[in-house]
Amino acid sequence: MNPARYRTRLCLDLCRTIVLPVLVLSLGLGLTHKRLGLTAVPVHLVFVVCWASLKGAISKHLQDREAERLGARPIPRIVGKWPGNIDVLIKMLRAFKTSYVLDVYLKLFEEYQCTTLNTRILWSDNIISMDQEHAKFVLATGFHHFWRGRAQKERMETFLGEGIFNRDDEIWKMHRSMARPFFARERISDFEIFERHCTRTLSILSANEGVNQPSEAQDLFARFTIDAASEFLFGKNLDTLSGLLPIPGKTAMGPKGSATEDAWGSFSGAFEMAQQIVTTRARIGYLWPLFELFGDKTEPYVKIIQQWLDPLVKQALEDRQQTEKAGVTNAIADKTFLQHLVDSTEDPILIRDQLLSMLLAARDTTACLLTYVTYFMAIHPHVAERLRAEVLGNCGSNASPTFEKIKDLKYMRAVINETLRLFPPVPLNVRETRSSSCILPPSDPTYPEDDHRPLYMPGTTTIIYLPLIVQRNKALWGPDADEFDPERWLQPERVAKFVANPAMFAPFSAGPRICIGQNYAYNEASYFLVRLLQKFDRFTLAPEVQPEGSLPPPEWKDRNGRQAIEKIWPSAAMTLYVKGGMWVRFHKAKS
Repeated sequence: MNPARYRTRLCLDLCRTIVLPVLVLSLGLGLTHKRLGLTAVPVHLVFVVCWASLKGAISKHLQDREAERLGARPIPRIVGKWPGNIDVLIKMLRAFKTSYVLDVYLKLFEEYQCTTLNTRILWSDNIISMDQEHAKFVLATGFHHFWRGRAQKERMETFLGEGIFNRDDEIWKMHRSMARPFFARERISDFEIFERHCTRTLSILSANEGVNQPSEAQDLFARFTIDAASEFLFGKNLDTLSGLLPIPGKTAMGPKGSATEDAWGSFSGAFEMAQQIVTTRARIGYLWPLFELFGDKTEPYVKIIQQWLDPLVKQALEDRQQTEKAGVTNAIADKTFLQHLVDSTEDPILIRDQLLSMLLAARDTTACLLTYVTYFMAIHPHVAERLRAEVLGNCGSNASPTFEKIKDLKYMRAVINETLRLFPPVPLNVRETRSSSCILPPSDPTYPEDDHRPLYMPGTTTIIYLPLIVQRNKALWGPDADEFDPERWLQPERVAKFVANPAMFAPFSAGPRICIGQNYAYNEASYFLVRLLQKFDRFTLAPEVQPEGSLPPPEWKDRNGRQAIEKIWPSAAMTLYVKGGMWVRFHKAKS
């Protein structure tokens, strides 16, 4: 999608919204020979607002009538004080700057006492949902009613382009079918790549510990996961672990963590800044192109990313030409993912965009998981102690873990699942109804809502579903839903509740678009944690070296939920992260 197209679309929409009513009023005034004088501008503005309000009221009436005909009810609508709920939008945008992750949405659900809401910003339907029944419908049972949609493609086109996360239907199916063989068990249980990059990472942690210096865990885990992913996918190590490392108390905040002044820092900063811009666009909503009329804000960052990926693609295409000339044909089992891509298409843009999507998933999700597991081990030392005892009992103090040994680490799996429950790497996601409307199933009956009739979902409408809030919903998980308690994954009566209702825990999504790399992520995280706990037995946060402005605001302590006790600032931009990075002291085990 050419970036100029969304600007053209916005201009046409604004003409219908502003220019048309102005022309109608001007024509009416001309026919009646009325002159407004100094009041012309405010009168025209009021007329535009009234015009939009009338259109919104007509749309609302038609939807309500259609919902009644279908035996459903409209999705509850937020009612602001200003026309078009502009006051609600302004309040939300302000709150995002200092609020706890997704708390802006949670407050709306609490205020309206329901699990799915229509924000109706600027008279446009935009649905937010913390209802696991509705999420299940969007992702699985009603999958055919939804797609990524126009709005999301516009926001992410320059960044993710033709990649799997920005496409639907046949192109998405093609991407998925090409990627699936590379996440088969025999590939993801080959731990040699993990071992090489674990060794490098742990040596850095050991060196820092030797001089009593904390490490920036989030940054280090991001380097570990991208180096492992690049070798797994491309057959080439990006070797980010050899780059400049953050310096405690001196390194500045980057878009999502730490900023370093080297080539890797440039790539990482661009990678993260593009995600921040896409997230800001989503929060602004329909009008975001107004803020980018004179240029696509993601473009300079995407160019930096492409400078890293284009040489890889070019080399792979050249290598394919050489093997074809030599008459060599490799089986898929002997290929890297990149080699398989270039054997499937000669389009360098398609190849690059798919590689970028895979890197985004492989780096951000597992790095996020490892960061928050380390966080919980730091603030719950008994968890680290029990984890280490399990690791030593099953894997010993030095041996590399095997696939079978990792399967036996029940407590580790419980810790990972509990971390994913409270901090899913993708805390929210977006879909859009196709051109026709559909009916959402009744709301989750465990939530205290009076009316449980099905909900009418308009066509061509965005719905944001929120796994992080679903997975902390006390109506589903009990009064201790905000607490970190791995035991909930080990007690049969508590596990049975999840087994009977799997939609309440979906950190890797669900349905046809479920993450094909989830087992890779579980294996990589488990392998790393085994190696980590074989060497280190204690973990302590180092808030004194966190960048200024990266610790939780004092006002969080007076609020409900986890924010009252949080020691770090969780935030989200496409994926979850810790604001300013997470500085940790890793303490070597004496035995």
